[in-house]
Formats: sequence, C-alpha cells, structure tokens
Amino acid sequence: MEDMWSVAGVIFKLWMFMVVFFIMLPAMFGLSLGVTGVYNLILVKILEWATVRIQRGQQERLNAPVPLLTGIIERAESSMEEEMGELRRSRPFAAKEFVLSDVMYFYKKGVESIVDDQVTQRFSSEELVSWNLLTRTNQNFHYISLRLTIIWGLGVFVRYCILLPLRITLAIIGLSWLVIGTTLVGFLPESSAKNWLSELVHLTCYRICARGLSATIHYHNKENRPQKGGICVANHTTPIDVVILANDGCYAMVGQIHEGLLGVIQRSIVRSCPHVWFERSEMKDRHAVTSRLRDHIKAKTKLPILIFPEGTCVNNTSVMMFKKGSFEIGGTIYPVAIKYDPRFGDAFWNSSKYNMVSYLLRTMTSWAIVVNVWYLPPMRLKRGKVKDSFKEVQQKMYSSIIVQQNSFSLPETS
Repeated sequence: MEDMWSVAGVIFKLWMFMVVFFIMLPAMFGLSLGVTGVYNLILVKILEWATVRIQRGQQERLNAPVPLLTGIIERAESSMEEEMGELRRSRPFAAKEFVLSDVMYFYKKGVESIVDDQVTQRFSSEELVSWNLLTRTNQNFHYISLRLTIIWGLGVFVRYCILLPLRITLAIIGLSWLVIGTTLVGFLPESSAKNWLSELVHLTCYRICARGLSATIHYHNKENRPQKGGICVANHTTPIDVVILANDGCYAMVGQIHEGLLGVIQRSIVRSCPHVWFERSEMKDRHAVTSRLRDHIKAKTKLPILIFPEGTCVNNTSVMMFKKGSFEIGGTIYPVAIKYDPRFGDAFWNSSKYNMVSYLLRTMTSWAIVVNVWYLPPMRLKRGKVKDSFKEVQQKMYSSIIVQQNSFSLPETS
C-alpha cells in the first residue's frame, strides 16, 4: 500500500511540475511554447481526413442519410411575381385588380415567418457541414468505416482522460488565484499601484483559465482596443466571452449579484477592481442602472465597461439586435466582434437546455476553443428615428404587379 501511495505521489508531483512550468508560467507572461499550435494543426489534418472519408462513404452508400435542413420548414425560393402569378392563373383574365385571394400570398409568408423565423434559429446549436469527431455537434453522424470509428474512440480517450483532468486542474488554479489575489489586493489603499496590481492579477488568472480551455485567440486591429473611460460592446455566444476578451486587457464587468461560487468570485474581484454589480431589485430600475454606469465612465481612470447588448447568448452564426440601453449612457463606444471556429467544438451556451456545470463539462471535453476577435473603430452614436422602408418596398412591389397587369388590353366581347 505504501508503494502505491509513493507512486501516486510521484505521478502527482510530475503532473503539477508539467502544469506549472510548461503551461501556467508561459500563460502568466502571455507566452506560448507552440504546443497548442501544433496540436491544432494536427487536429485540422485529422478532421480534414475524416471529412474526405465521410464524403467518400456517403458516395459509396446509396442509403446514406440526406443532410438535415437548417430550418423547420422548406420555404419556396420563388419571387412575389411568380407566386402571385400562380394565384392569378385560376381567375378570369379580366380580374386585373386587387382581389381577396391576393392576401393568401402575404398570409403564407407570415405563417412561414412565425413557424420558422430567423430569430428562433439563432438559439439552437449550429449544424456543421462535416463531422468534427464530436457526435453532439452533428446530428447526421453514422457509421462510415472501422478506421473512422477507431479514430473517434481514441479522441474520446484523449478528451476525457487527458485533456479534461488537465483543464480542470488549470481552471481550479486560475479561479483560486483570482479569488485569493483580488482579495489581498483589495486590502491595499486606493492608489495607482493598487490598480496596476489588480489588472496584473486579473490578466494573469484569466490567461491561466484560457489555457484551461486550450484556447487559441487571434486578436485583430489591436490599435482599436477599448480604452479607459469607454464602453466595450460585443456579441455574446458564451460566458467564456469574458475570459476571451480579458486575455488581452482588463474590463469592468456589469451584471447581477449571484449566490454560490459565482457570488464568491464577484465579491472578491470587486474589492480590487470597480466592477458594477447590481441587486435583483436594482436591475429592474433602468434609471438607477444607467446612473451608476454614467458615474463609472465619467472617471477616465477606470477600466472600460464590458457590456453584451444582445442580452442573451446567440449561436455563433449571427448577431441579434442590440438593446438600446447600452448606448444611452454616453461616452465612446468600442465595438468588438467575436467569432468561434465551430470545427473544434460548439462554444454556444444554450441556457434553456444546459446548466452552467453541464455546459462547462461539454466545453472542457471539446477539442479546443479557437476564436477570432476583431476590434472595430471607436464611435460615438447618435440616436435617430428608424425609417419604415421595408413596408414601403413591399407595397411598391405589389402595386407594380397590379399596374403592369392593368396595362394589358382586355379582349373585346361580342
């Protein structure tokens, strides 16, 4: 028994040595040993081979399943003129003016929009064109060849037996350091040194957490990075968005106060950094929230506020309409676009289907997190009335159909 414990101790020491010296220390200084890049390159080659093998297998099998439609219903691709012409063929030639049956075209389009609107589709996981060896991200997965199944089995072993323990270790270390470090910094008096230490602790811990997700982040147009006293607005796919952005700079978070582990983290980091947390009752008071945010951006020495104006997570394919409250505060707006590579895993958090623990488990057992971040030019927005142009276009199209048909001469009756 003692020999087993000694062997376990040696393995644990070796494991921690590798984690600290080959992952944590480079991450703390923003360095990379190139291991993640090689890992992603090998993974891309394997996925490309798997895609070719699947395509070949589908061609060889006559009963291969047809790819699923991206929507709930199949929409007609014909234009208004074509569909309106089909409706009018059943009527006498003299009926060249508006008739009640014309309403059926608009009724059909309205029902299609209700049943399968583009907004609803943005809250379901993106369906991949090809399989990425993660069965949960492709509903059309089926047996193709023995070699492909063996590769999938090896992938399950690597993700659950090697990557998952490593990622959990890094996540625990990163979050622990974040709580301890920010708590200690919080005891210091207000000064520039305290602010510098706070930013250093946040940046270091978020970088360790990012390594715990095997995250590869590509930042573009760094000259447009959000500055202090501004507001950073970004599209929202996952709670990990915060970790992704905080790897390249510190932000003041905005959100509701929570209980449990998340509440402990919130209370610790607010000691050293002026994050803006609200009680549930305050979140309903729009004026109180706006007032606190305005007070924050007035101090040009405070970190930029990070806001996700969509108000919910969207599935990495589109951007929903931003809520206007984020732009009523004033100040300079720094737009940021975040796009995850779906080949390495589905980063979208469907909160109606998975709780936070289940989502993090799925993320940590994916291949990796590969993401591109674009910093867009800063701007100051001016509010204006939205033009009602879409309805006018539809009215003009329908009017042109009636006018065009009325231009034909009617046959004379004897």
